Amino acid sequence: MISNQILKPRIIGTGAYLPERILNNNDLEAMVETTDDWIVSRTGIKERRIAHTEEFTSDMGVKAALIALEKSGLLAADIDLIICATITPDYTFPSTAALVQKELGAKNAAAFDIQAACSGFIYGLSIAKSYLVSGMYKNILLVASEKLSSIVNYKDRNTCVLFGDGACAVIIANKGLGLLIGAISLGTDGEQASLLKLPAGGSKNPASLETVQNEMHFILMDGKETFKHAVRRMEAAAKEVLEKSNLKEGEISWMIPHQANIRIIDAMAKRFSVPDERVYKTVHKYGNTSASSIGIALFELMNKGVVNKGDHLLLVAFGAGLTWGATILTATEE
Repeated sequence: MISNQILKPRIIGTGAYLPERILNNNDLEAMVETTDDWIVSRTGIKERRIAHTEEFTSDMGVKAALIALEKSGLLAADIDLIICATITPDYTFPSTAALVQKELGAKNAAAFDIQAACSGFIYGLSIAKSYLVSGMYKNILLVASEKLSSIVNYKDRNTCVLFGDGACAVIIANKGLGLLIGAISLGTDGEQASLLKLPAGGSKNPASLETVQNEMHFILMDGKETFKHAVRRMEAAAKEVLEKSNLKEGEISWMIPHQANIRIIDAMAKRFSVPDERVYKTVHKYGNTSASSIGIALFELMNKGVVNKGDHLLLVAFGAGLTWGATILTATEE
């Protein structure tokens, strides 16, 4: 029976993992026709992390999850649901979440994957919050992990400079110290699905000799059009959650945007008049790690010890689909 008590889902533990190998812009100069100046001026990215050949999405997710569990004070056996957000699963099936469950020994947990591209972390938060409010689950592990190097074409200078590998994890529960999950705004525009996609590997274009020869198993993106939609959609989502939360723009303590491109990040900060020092950025050192980017940034920010009780954190993302989302997290000691 569900209690009449008002349930307040919150993040009580964060974790992140980045592979050891660093691929910097000078390395890319030797691989494709580009320069460090060109990459930095257009994206703000100086380097990105690349997973080892034998290091997979589930492996990185497990490493991030172990840190989140330690921070939360919970054991793997306490987790009753695992959600994994990824566009680079180990396999089409079984789910990457199931593999994470196995490696963690979280035998009491149900597990499934979700796919909302770079918006996956916020979509995952929305699902976890709903499950907790319903009373169906008590302790949820949300993992966002990406091995984007496995789908990047390192002959395409327009995309290969953007992406990196990495994972994040959060433990979400109805009690404990942490970050209350407030209002959430989600959106999708399938009319623009062709702007950013992986052309082959699904049922429409199954893997074949032809799809491999035509390099259809790599990220395909119309960067200019994607940029136009990104800032507009992220701004609208952010304004919606602020309105739902009865907050003014000046009450944003920290902004954590999806780490896709410094121009998008700076445009968002200007539209909300958030001081540069209050916009948390990792894009320069990790590049775009898709679903995991916001969670990695959140982990780093929380570890700095600069988030105080009552601070409002605005998380906002945009990705393929097209998808977008935003939410407000509020630091609490209850």
